[in-house]
Amino acid sequence: MSQPSPKNNTSNYDGNMRPKAVDDDSSLSWYSAQELPFQVSGLAWFNDEHLYRRLPKDPPFPLPEGVDYLANHPSGGQIRFQTDAKNLVVRVRLSAPADMPDMPATGQCRIDCYLGYPGEQHFYAVTVFEQTNRDYQCGLFVHLPQKMRMVTLNLPLYQGVEEVLVGLDPEASILPPPPYESDLPIIVYGTSNTQGGCASRPGMSWTNILSRRLNREFINMGFSGSGKGEPDVARNIALIPNPGCFVLDYEGNAGSELLRQTLPHFIEILREAHPTTPILVLSVTPFSRELEDEAFVQMRARDRDFQRSTVEALRQLGDVNIFFMDGRGVLGEDFTETLVDGVHTTDLGFMREADALEPKIRDIIR
Repeated sequence: MSQPSPKNNTSNYDGNMRPKAVDDDSSLSWYSAQELPFQVSGLAWFNDEHLYRRLPKDPPFPLPEGVDYLANHPSGGQIRFQTDAKNLVVRVRLSAPADMPDMPATGQCRIDCYLGYPGEQHFYAVTVFEQTNRDYQCGLFVHLPQKMRMVTLNLPLYQGVEEVLVGLDPEASILPPPPYESDLPIIVYGTSNTQGGCASRPGMSWTNILSRRLNREFINMGFSGSGKGEPDVARNIALIPNPGCFVLDYEGNAGSELLRQTLPHFIEILREAHPTTPILVLSVTPFSRELEDEAFVQMRARDRDFQRSTVEALRQLGDVNIFFMDGRGVLGEDFTETLVDGVHTTDLGFMREADALEPKIRDIIR
């Protein structure tokens, strides 16, 4: 089959689908996002290692291969700052180009930009570039009126990031962001649903949605296909200081037998390190298969009941800070309309999941 000619490219006809740039980027001042006053949040080891990575480079407890690889994807990582710049451009070096068949490059590899202070944040732009590139430059806003703004840059969900440079007008002020409502982060452990598959852009993963709504740091420990409740993963996660809440959402990767083997021990490890921190166990949200496969429905019911009974037993033993939430109704009655491939969630699904989890988490952490 012959390759399409360059003129048969939609971006030739729609300027809004082309990479955005400033008139003269040499006039900008360039800063590493690793330097103050920029603040990188959502990556628990960043201040020690200065890597856009979700677990330590050399963890004290060994990681499964899949978890170690996926930890290089900075899902939930945010770069936050205030500036009165009229132009904001980023230069980014990725570990690899876009390569996922069922997820848009805008969610896998790109950075999106929210403007506004807590309670008023709104999406403004996402980086646009040739998805075969590892290195790119893109304007996120150009020629805006000069005023002080809070900027939140959400990092890619499914690709490693080696460097982020921020280009601003030379005369622009740069200030640290206002603090979160609390310095106790929400830590979410789970599957691809947690990592953000298949959000159209990073800000639409449910942990990033709730980070905006609650004005809290969320530490995303979702490991696509690899969140299986291994004890050493729990031990590494338990090292994160001062957690405000743990959410466990890994049923979809573990399966029935492994879930029964790991869940009580995973909770025990967290409890040894953090005796009173709230823990929320969330059963898996539904797959399309459940409308056609009764045996699958019954298996899911047994796994759900096991998680509920585990939580209830611990509460009866005096742990009043552990909770269970049924994931069945999270995506709505028409849940199949929220799925990309029968399993992974669209932006609509992530918004519904955030809507369902927000009151539960608010109640737990108050």
